[in-house]
Amino acid sequence: MGAGGALVVLPTYNELDSLTGVVRGIRAQGHHALIVDDSSPDGTGQLADSLAAEDPDAVAVLHRPGKQGLGTAYKEGFAWGLGRGYDLFLEMDADGSHLPAYLDALVAAAQECGGLAIGSRWIPGGSVAGWGPARFVLSRGANWYTRAVLGISVRDATSGFRCYTRALLEKIDLSAVMSQGYSFQIEMVERALRLGFRVVEIPIRFEDRKLGSSKVSRGEVTKALATVLRLRFRR
Repeated sequence: MGAGGALVVLPTYNELDSLTGVVRGIRAQGHHALIVDDSSPDGTGQLADSLAAEDPDAVAVLHRPGKQGLGTAYKEGFAWGLGRGYDLFLEMDADGSHLPAYLDALVAAAQECGGLAIGSRWIPGGSVAGWGPARFVLSRGANWYTRAVLGISVRDATSGFRCYTRALLEKIDLSAVMSQGYSFQIEMVERALRLGFRVVEIPIRFEDRKLGSSKVSRGEVTKALATVLRLRFRR
């Protein structure tokens, strides 16, 4: 695995029911997958090993000892891919809410802008399916707050469906990224802009997971809002 091309990094924790379909969707688009599993108690890690054994040239697994946070999973996944020569690095949820059909568009947008391409729910053409009013207001509110505090124009800085170029990740000091949870997404946008890279958004349809439950807790939301303030004052 490696030596150019795009790598999709898939953090997993109890994604047994959805992982196979997501990985097969990624492979159908011609991209490689790295599953980063935090010792899922439901057996996701073992399933990941089976998927990698079936397709060893394009699917790999990192096993981590316990739940350590979304941001740290992405940092380890990016480091793994950088060391193997990948040129593009995609973030994608393993619960089926991000549709593999958008992968090529994200790759093309990242290549064109040279920085970061975000799959956006909140620009014209973007949409969300399956959310109740509370979740809708929470996401829109968090993004409004992020734009207001950081003074940026990105409409969906919290989106977890995105593509980074190698050039951008090599400039970002991943060891200095302070966010371990979902605020990682916001911090990476802020760092990309501060380094002078372009951040573009393409519209996607986000489909709420049909299996399992969301891992976005009230505590994670609070941490994310606090991180935005820390990023603002760090400037």
